[in-house]
Amino acid sequence: MMDNRFATALVIACVLSLISTIYMAASIGTDFWYEYHTLSPAENVSEAGRSIWEEFVSKDADEKTYTDALFRCNGTVGLWRRCITVPKNSHWYSPPENDMTTNCISFSLSDQFVEKYIEPGNHNSGTDLNRTYLWRLQFLLPFVSIGLMCFGALIGLCACACRSLYPAIATGVLHFLAGLCTLGLVGCYVAGIELLHRKLPLPEDVRGEFGWSFCLACVSAPLQFMAAALFIWAARTNRKEFTLLKAYRVA
Repeated sequence: MMDNRFATALVIACVLSLISTIYMAASIGTDFWYEYHTLSPAENVSEAGRSIWEEFVSKDADEKTYTDALFRCNGTVGLWRRCITVPKNSHWYSPPENDMTTNCISFSLSDQFVEKYIEPGNHNSGTDLNRTYLWRLQFLLPFVSIGLMCFGALIGLCACACRSLYPAIATGVLHFLAGLCTLGLVGCYVAGIELLHRKLPLPEDVRGEFGWSFCLACVSAPLQFMAAALFIWAARTNRKEFTLLKAYRVA
């Protein structure tokens, strides 16, 4: 029979694991990892005409082109998409409007593995290996993290079917590795943004900040570590007490 302490620890660990999985999934699927706030996006867009969002949505848009658009049009960036805020009436002869709409375009799979250049937009400047591998890692790590947690949940279900608590150690280890991946994702994203802004500094009238999608990933990491600690503690402590009880009965 399982002690109430271990049962409570397992329930809390499962709840933490579920919450962290939901947070990670929401973080991956939303576009607010980083936000740019411009004082007057409608005026900025009307000055540049339609070209600013035509270049933004173009498949041939390079990093500098879409980053400049993000600066000028209250842009937001996620792991999979980039968005800008533009007036609904986008003709060059129309006056600036307060009625704005958000247009988004997804990063293709090839975009996730494209090389980053030392001078963004200049293909002859050479490859910036740091930014290239940071970009690729921030794409891969969240999926590794969720995969590890799902595999850990599968092991947990098998442990329940076998009526054994010991496999929960493996679940805890997998959650710990998932937390490391999430922490690595957050670190890679912050480093990538900082390196990008060194190459392309923010204009004076633009303010940048990390968004709520990024915050969800930051919260998910400690939840995964706490779930891992509870899984491992419950499994190890229950195993020790069972071994002592068995030795006592033999004696």
